[in-house]
Amino acid sequence: MRITRLPVDHPEAVTRGRGVASALLRAAEEAARRNGAQVMHQDTRSDLVEARALYAKHGYREVEPYGERLYADHWFEKIFSSLCRD
Repeated sequence: MRITRLPVDHPEAVTRGRGVASALLRAAEEAARRNGAQVMHQDTRSDLVEARALYAKHGYREVEPYGERLYADHWFEKIFSSLCRD
C-alpha cells in the first residue's frame, strides 16, 4: 500500500489544530496494520515543520534517507509492535 499525500481540502484556519491530520494518519496506520504491515515510512520537506511534528507526535523516528524522493529532506519510520497499539 502506498499513500503519497494526505491533503486536507479546507482552508487552513478551519482545520488547523482540530486533529484532522492526526485522524488521517491514524486511519492510514490502521489500514496498513490490517493489511499486514509491520512498519510505516513517511518523508517530507524541511519547510513542512508541521508534518515533522505530526510524525514525531505519532511515534515516528527520523531515519537515514531511503529511496529516491526528489523533494524529501527528512525520512521517518514507525515500527508497529504486535503487542502495543499506538
